[in-house]
Amino acid sequence: MKDLHKKSIGDLQKSLKELRQKLLSFRFDSATSQIKNVKTARNLKRDIARILTEINKRVKSDNK
Repeated sequence: MKDLHKKSIGDLQKSLKELRQKLLSFRFDSATSQIKNVKTARNLKRDIARILTEINKRVKSDNK
């Protein structure tokens, strides 16, 4: 996640889609009590927020 500024917007959107899918499957696993690490959801949400922040920063800088 440290190299977000090096990735293209397409790569960021692909990563965002993958992380959202991981979060969805994590939620299903937590509902069925198959999880071991409860910090995973928090980390996934933070990674999603980092990617969204980078995408929004680029979009705003392109509009100027």
